[in-house]
Amino acid sequence: MLLLVLIALMLTAGHLEPKFVSSRSQEGLLSHVWDLAMLALPMTFIIITGGIDLSVGSMMALTSVTLGKLYIAGHHPLWLAILAALCVGIACGLLNAIFITKVGVHPLIVTLATYSAYRGLAEGISLPEIYSGFPDWFRSLGQNTYGSLQLIGWLFIIAAVFCAIVLAKTPFGRSIYAIGFNETAARFSGLKVNRAKVIIYTLSGLAAAIVSINYSGLRDNAQANVGLNMELDVITAVVLGGTSIFGGRGRILGTILGVALIHETREFVGWHYHRNEYVPLVVGALLIVAVAANALLMRRSSRT
Repeated sequence: MLLLVLIALMLTAGHLEPKFVSSRSQEGLLSHVWDLAMLALPMTFIIITGGIDLSVGSMMALTSVTLGKLYIAGHHPLWLAILAALCVGIACGLLNAIFITKVGVHPLIVTLATYSAYRGLAEGISLPEIYSGFPDWFRSLGQNTYGSLQLIGWLFIIAAVFCAIVLAKTPFGRSIYAIGFNETAARFSGLKVNRAKVIIYTLSGLAAAIVSINYSGLRDNAQANVGLNMELDVITAVVLGGTSIFGGRGRILGTILGVALIHETREFVGWHYHRNEYVPLVVGALLIVAVAANALLMRRSSRT
């Protein structure tokens, strides 16, 4: 069904804006999708467990500022700044996981708090300065294509295949589904629920760091407003892809289709109307439709 919706969207876009569906235009727009795609992979695991991570955009901001502050303002080696940004992303995701697993706070509350805290910390550190002036080789990593795809595109393909195999074919993947279906039963079955949650929330932080580093290389800047409202797009893409917000159901392939639909919708709205103000409205509407569809499916399955 999602694939049919995507095809219908492209046919409509081709009718209204023929240049939009051309191969050259699509190749140019492809660089905009990888951030969303990378963040959606760990978010799929999180939502399958019945959790959520609202702080992904803020983790992007904090890791981006860390990179810029150390290299541009602090004049430290770039490899050290990149390593520090990755460590900050991992630490942010791990902190979310600790509050969720050890303190017992609901993921919605924890990540809503860190959504504000991480971005506030990023703004406090940067004040709010835009760091630019990265070396050519670093910018080329984000800008150059390798066999028609950017480096992060190939990284996403590898990560997506790995995540799909883990989710569908491994005991860890089955435990993720079990936690989302019934966490109490999963605990009584001997599954290491807390360890699984620590892994997936930490991976979310790592993904945010990788995406922010790629952003800095692609656009030659690091700043505190990186990833603004990114969490809405990521959650919408995952839920549109068939992952249940109630947990226990979802697939990586569905997430990829959801990412493609969100990406093409965003780009077409901006292309056709020449106003980006409409984009959050459309994405919000898609999220409402996806949540409503999930609720209807849950009701039908419970009746049968």
